[in-house]
Amino acid sequence: MEYKTVYQGNTAEIVEKKSRFIADVFPVSSEDEALECLERIKKQYWDARHHCYAYVIREERLLERCSDDGEPSGTAGKPILEVMKGAKLENALIVVTRYFGGTLLGTGGLVRAYTSASREGLSHSTIITKILGFKLKVQTDYTGLGKIQYILGQRGLHILETNYTDSVELTVLVSTEEEKAVTAEIVEGTNGKSRISRGKECWFAEVEKELKVWDVV
Repeated sequence: MEYKTVYQGNTAEIVEKKSRFIADVFPVSSEDEALECLERIKKQYWDARHHCYAYVIREERLLERCSDDGEPSGTAGKPILEVMKGAKLENALIVVTRYFGGTLLGTGGLVRAYTSASREGLSHSTIITKILGFKLKVQTDYTGLGKIQYILGQRGLHILETNYTDSVELTVLVSTEEEKAVTAEIVEGTNGKSRISRGKECWFAEVEKELKVWDVV
Protein backbone atom coordinates (compact mmCIF):
# COMPACT_ATOMS: atom_id res chain seq x y z
CA MET A 1 0.00 0.00 0.00
CA GLU A 2 1.22 3.48 -0.82
CA TYR A 3 -0.19 6.97 -1.28
CA LYS A 4 0.94 10.47 -2.19
CA THR A 5 0.73 13.21 0.41
CA VAL A 6 2.15 16.58 1.43
CA TYR A 7 5.35 16.39 3.46
CA GLN A 8 5.74 20.16 3.77
CA GLY A 9 3.07 22.62 2.68
CA ASN A 10 3.60 26.13 1.41
CA THR A 11 1.83 29.28 0.27
CA ALA A 12 1.47 30.63 -3.26
CA GLU A 13 -0.54 33.43 -4.85
CA ILE A 14 -1.98 34.28 -8.25
CA VAL A 15 -3.80 37.43 -9.39
CA GLU A 16 -6.77 37.41 -11.80
CA LYS A 17 -8.29 40.77 -12.81
CA LYS A 18 -7.03 42.31 -9.57
CA SER A 19 -8.50 39.53 -7.40
CA ARG A 20 -5.87 37.82 -5.25
CA PHE A 21 -6.07 34.06 -4.79
CA ILE A 22 -3.80 32.82 -1.99
CA ALA A 23 -3.36 29.04 -1.75
CA ASP A 24 -2.17 27.49 1.51
CA VAL A 25 -1.30 23.78 1.50
CA PHE A 26 -1.16 21.61 4.64
CA PRO A 27 -0.39 17.99 5.54
CA VAL A 28 -3.19 16.76 7.83
CA SER A 29 -3.93 13.40 9.42
CA SER A 30 -7.54 13.91 10.55
CA GLU A 31 -10.62 15.98 9.80
CA ASP A 32 -10.21 17.83 13.11
CA GLU A 33 -6.67 18.83 12.13
CA ALA A 34 -7.90 20.04 8.73
CA LEU A 35 -10.58 22.20 10.37
CA GLU A 36 -8.03 23.64 12.83
CA CYS A 37 -5.79 24.66 9.92
CA LEU A 38 -8.79 26.23 8.18
CA GLU A 39 -9.61 28.29 11.27
CA ARG A 40 -6.02 29.56 11.45
CA ILE A 41 -6.23 30.70 7.83
CA LYS A 42 -9.52 32.48 8.48
CA LYS A 43 -7.91 34.37 11.36
CA GLN A 44 -4.79 35.14 9.35
CA TYR A 45 -6.79 36.55 6.41
CA TRP A 46 -9.67 37.85 8.50
CA ASP A 47 -10.54 40.61 6.03
CA ALA A 48 -10.84 38.34 2.97
CA ARG A 49 -14.18 37.60 1.34
CA HIS A 50 -13.81 33.85 0.72
CA HIS A 51 -11.86 30.93 2.22
CA CYS A 52 -12.59 28.04 -0.12
CA TYR A 53 -11.07 24.64 0.58
CA ALA A 54 -10.88 20.92 0.01
CA TYR A 55 -9.32 18.09 1.94
CA VAL A 56 -8.85 14.36 1.51
CA ILE A 57 -8.27 12.25 4.62
CA ARG A 58 -7.21 8.59 4.68
CA GLU A 59 -9.07 6.92 7.55
CA GLU A 60 -11.10 3.67 7.57
CA ARG A 61 -12.48 4.99 4.30
CA LEU A 62 -11.36 7.90 2.15
CA LEU A 63 -12.97 11.14 3.38
CA GLU A 64 -13.36 14.00 0.87
CA ARG A 65 -14.80 17.41 1.71
CA CYS A 66 -14.89 20.76 -0.10
CA SER A 67 -16.53 24.17 0.27
CA ASP A 68 -17.23 27.11 -2.04
CA ASP A 69 -17.59 29.44 1.00
CA GLY A 70 -19.96 31.85 -0.71
CA GLU A 71 -18.63 31.58 -4.25
CA PRO A 72 -21.13 30.33 -6.90
CA SER A 73 -21.80 26.62 -6.46
CA GLY A 74 -19.13 24.38 -7.95
CA THR A 75 -16.69 27.17 -8.84
CA ALA A 76 -14.20 26.88 -5.96
CA GLY A 77 -14.29 23.89 -3.62
CA LYS A 78 -14.82 21.28 -6.32
CA PRO A 79 -12.00 22.62 -8.58
CA ILE A 80 -9.64 22.56 -5.59
CA LEU A 81 -10.70 18.98 -4.81
CA GLU A 82 -10.24 17.96 -8.44
CA VAL A 83 -6.66 19.27 -8.38
CA MET A 84 -5.99 17.14 -5.30
CA LYS A 85 -7.60 14.06 -6.83
CA GLY A 86 -5.68 14.61 -10.06
CA ALA A 87 -2.46 14.67 -8.04
CA LYS A 88 -3.71 11.58 -6.10
CA LEU A 89 -3.13 13.35 -2.80
CA GLU A 90 -4.37 12.06 0.56
CA ASN A 91 -4.04 13.44 4.09
CA ALA A 92 -3.85 16.93 2.66
CA LEU A 93 -5.73 20.24 2.79
CA ILE A 94 -5.72 23.15 0.37
CA VAL A 95 -7.31 26.47 1.35
CA VAL A 96 -7.61 29.18 -1.29
CA THR A 97 -8.35 32.63 0.12
CA ARG A 98 -9.77 35.25 -2.23
CA TYR A 99 -9.49 39.02 -1.96
CA PHE A 100 -12.03 40.46 -4.41
CA GLY A 101 -10.50 42.90 -6.87
CA GLY A 102 -13.68 44.60 -8.07
CA THR A 103 -14.17 42.71 -11.34
CA LEU A 104 -16.47 39.69 -11.65
CA LEU A 105 -14.71 36.68 -13.18
CA GLY A 106 -17.74 34.61 -14.11
CA THR A 107 -18.12 30.92 -13.32
CA GLY A 108 -15.51 29.80 -15.85
CA GLY A 109 -13.03 32.40 -14.66
CA LEU A 110 -13.51 31.38 -11.05
CA VAL A 111 -12.99 27.68 -11.82
CA ARG A 112 -9.78 28.49 -13.70
CA ALA A 113 -8.53 30.81 -10.94
CA TYR A 114 -9.14 28.37 -8.08
CA THR A 115 -7.66 25.54 -10.13
CA SER A 116 -4.56 27.58 -10.99
CA ALA A 117 -4.07 28.77 -7.41
CA SER A 118 -4.32 25.21 -6.08
CA ARG A 119 -1.79 23.93 -8.60
CA GLU A 120 0.53 26.82 -7.78
CA GLY A 121 0.30 26.00 -4.07
CA LEU A 122 1.18 22.36 -4.71
CA SER A 123 4.08 23.31 -6.98
CA HIS A 124 5.63 25.20 -4.04
CA SER A 125 5.05 22.30 -1.60
CA THR A 126 6.98 19.09 -1.02
CA ILE A 127 4.99 16.06 -2.21
CA ILE A 128 6.06 12.53 -1.26
CA THR A 129 4.91 8.94 -1.74
CA LYS A 130 4.49 7.11 1.58
CA ILE A 131 4.87 3.33 1.42
CA LEU A 132 3.53 0.90 4.02
CA GLY A 133 5.94 -1.85 4.99
CA PHE A 134 8.06 -3.46 7.68
CA LYS A 135 11.47 -3.28 9.26
CA LEU A 136 12.63 -6.74 8.25
CA LYS A 137 15.33 -8.34 10.43
CA VAL A 138 17.72 -10.51 8.41
CA GLN A 139 20.41 -12.53 10.22
CA THR A 140 23.07 -14.44 8.29
CA ASP A 141 26.66 -15.61 8.46
CA TYR A 142 29.41 -13.65 6.76
CA THR A 143 29.41 -15.85 3.66
CA GLY A 144 25.77 -14.96 2.95
CA LEU A 145 26.17 -11.22 3.42
CA GLY A 146 27.33 -10.45 -0.10
CA LYS A 147 24.42 -12.32 -1.68
CA ILE A 148 21.90 -10.55 0.54
CA GLN A 149 23.41 -7.14 -0.23
CA TYR A 150 23.21 -7.97 -3.94
CA ILE A 151 19.51 -8.96 -3.68
CA LEU A 152 18.64 -5.81 -1.75
CA GLY A 153 20.61 -3.63 -4.16
CA GLN A 154 18.87 -5.14 -7.19
CA ARG A 155 15.49 -4.35 -5.64
CA GLY A 156 16.54 -0.87 -4.47
CA LEU A 157 15.75 -1.67 -0.84
CA HIS A 158 17.10 0.43 2.02
CA ILE A 159 19.28 -1.03 4.78
CA LEU A 160 18.54 0.89 7.97
CA GLU A 161 21.10 -0.75 10.19
CA THR A 162 23.83 -3.42 10.09
CA ASN A 163 25.18 -5.11 13.23
CA TYR A 164 28.33 -7.23 13.06
CA THR A 165 28.95 -9.84 15.77
CA ASP A 166 29.64 -13.56 15.27
CA SER A 167 26.96 -13.19 12.58
CA VAL A 168 25.50 -10.24 10.67
CA GLU A 169 22.06 -8.74 11.32
CA LEU A 170 20.54 -6.27 8.88
CA THR A 171 17.43 -4.18 9.35
CA VAL A 172 15.83 -3.66 5.95
CA LEU A 173 12.84 -1.58 4.88
CA VAL A 174 10.52 -3.61 2.67
CA SER A 175 7.01 -2.84 1.43
CA THR A 176 4.12 -5.12 2.34
CA GLU A 177 3.79 -6.09 -1.33
CA GLU A 178 7.45 -7.12 -1.62
CA GLU A 179 7.89 -8.84 1.73
CA LYS A 180 7.11 -12.42 0.67
CA ALA A 181 9.13 -12.24 -2.54
CA VAL A 182 12.14 -10.68 -0.82
CA THR A 183 12.04 -13.23 2.01
CA ALA A 184 11.89 -16.13 -0.44
CA GLU A 185 14.72 -14.71 -2.55
CA ILE A 186 17.00 -14.25 0.47
CA VAL A 187 16.29 -17.76 1.77
CA GLU A 188 17.01 -19.25 -1.63
CA GLY A 189 20.09 -17.06 -2.22
CA THR A 190 21.67 -18.09 1.09
CA ASN A 191 20.65 -21.77 0.81
CA GLY A 192 18.47 -21.40 3.89
CA LYS A 193 21.33 -20.08 6.01
CA SER A 194 19.52 -16.92 7.06
CA ARG A 195 16.90 -16.13 9.68
CA ILE A 196 14.27 -13.56 8.80
CA SER A 197 11.72 -11.97 11.12
CA ARG A 198 9.25 -9.16 10.69
CA GLY A 199 9.95 -6.09 12.80
CA LYS A 200 7.82 -2.98 13.31
CA GLU A 201 5.23 -1.97 10.77
CA CYS A 202 6.03 1.48 9.38
CA TRP A 203 5.51 4.03 6.63
CA PHE A 204 8.55 5.22 4.73
CA ALA A 205 9.32 7.70 1.96
CA GLU A 206 12.16 9.45 0.21
CA VAL A 207 12.19 13.18 0.91
CA GLU A 208 14.65 15.08 -1.26
CA LYS A 209 16.84 11.96 -1.52
CA GLU A 210 16.72 11.41 2.25
CA LEU A 211 14.89 8.43 3.76
CA LYS A 212 12.16 9.17 6.33
CA VAL A 213 10.49 6.48 8.44
CA TRP A 214 7.32 6.67 10.58
CA ASP A 215 6.45 3.76 12.86
CA VAL A 216 2.79 2.70 12.82
CA VAL A 217 1.43 3.24 16.32
